Amino acid sequence: MLEQYFFKPDTVDRIREGWLGEQIEEYVGWLAERGYGARNIRSRVPLLRQFGEFAQARGAKHLEDLPGHIEPFVSHWLEERDNGRSAERTRQFANEIRGPIEHLLTVVLPGFIGRGRSRITQDPFVEETPGFFAYLREERGLRETSILHYGHYLRLFEAYLARVGVRTLGELSPPVLSACVKESSRRLSQSSITGLCCSLRVFLRYMRREGLISRDLAGTMEAPKKYRLSRIPRCISWDEVRRMLEVVDRRTAVGKRDYAILLLLVTYGLRAREVAALTLDDIDWERERLLVPERKAGHCTAYPLSAVVGEALLDYIKNARPETVERQIFFRVMAPRKPLTQNAVGNRATHYLRKAGVQVQRPGSHTLRHTCVQRLIDAEFPLKAIGDYVGHRSPSSTEVYSKVAVETLREVAMGDGEELI
Repeated sequence: MLEQYFFKPDTVDRIREGWLGEQIEEYVGWLAERGYGARNIRSRVPLLRQFGEFAQARGAKHLEDLPGHIEPFVSHWLEERDNGRSAERTRQFANEIRGPIEHLLTVVLPGFIGRGRSRITQDPFVEETPGFFAYLREERGLRETSILHYGHYLRLFEAYLARVGVRTLGELSPPVLSACVKESSRRLSQSSITGLCCSLRVFLRYMRREGLISRDLAGTMEAPKKYRLSRIPRCISWDEVRRMLEVVDRRTAVGKRDYAILLLLVTYGLRAREVAALTLDDIDWERERLLVPERKAGHCTAYPLSAVVGEALLDYIKNARPETVERQIFFRVMAPRKPLTQNAVGNRATHYLRKAGVQVQRPGSHTLRHTCVQRLIDAEFPLKAIGDYVGHRSPSSTEVYSKVAVETLREVAMGDGEELI
């Protein structure tokens, strides 16, 4: 396997003769099977070989000894190459060194878990309320993304209780809950405070139902007032949509994929989750239809497949999509070749909006969804038809767009107003 990436026999021999030679070759094969590029693989091997020599010189005799030598090796590497870099760049450089080493050990050392990104594996309040998250999944039928939000807000609450010395949930009281919300409001947005209050209200009702607290505290959780139709949707003009699409480099695999994603978002008003979940089976080429299953409102929608969208999808599938047995349409271009997540879809929309210089609050996939709806509003489609088209669960979700008559307001602003008399 090493001969595919290193052409000089002496180089291959030096790698194999090293203390980690066998493990490095196994790791190279593992990377190759998962589609990692040759340049990526070649850049990792010298670092791993040096790490093996460093660990051996410090007395490592078994693979189980290696984790204890990672941080000393990173420090040694940085000291030898200290060129006055900033603290932030030093931290980034340390992660770039540590990452391949920990990745190697996850492959060759069973049970090894590196530092990587911090991952939270335990649900909050798991000891006192072990059944709460099962209740959210099984009884309330919430999606995993919604459950993640509950976990996020309850961890904030758990951390607050630890700070103020509340050791058990039985000690909860209205003043404690009120103080938590007040303190959180200093650093959270209004929508986040609303999410915190709603999550706590559900949590408190569950505890009262299970007899874990003696009184009903849910009624004491008052979320900030949020007035209906108080905000304007963050949509952009059709000229700005064209500018965004024009900055996509459609000659590359990334560009072909992202161009198709952007067209799906702005043409059909799909959510990022719905784009990420699309499979090859959802495209009916013969009938020229696109099926979007399992929408937020609990139904499926069949769209006529636009010629422009169909051409973009075909170009990506034929010329840029990796060869895989999986049925999802959109994949990462770089290894590991996994299907795109909804967060990745949203990030791609954000990237191109910023690259095109489009000024909009909180740019992302929902910006294009709002733009699609506003386009239909401007074309004077009925609100019910628009809501069905984009998969709104309730007509009230569509009504917010009816107050934004952009072209009409522009005429009023630029005219003298006499025509209205």
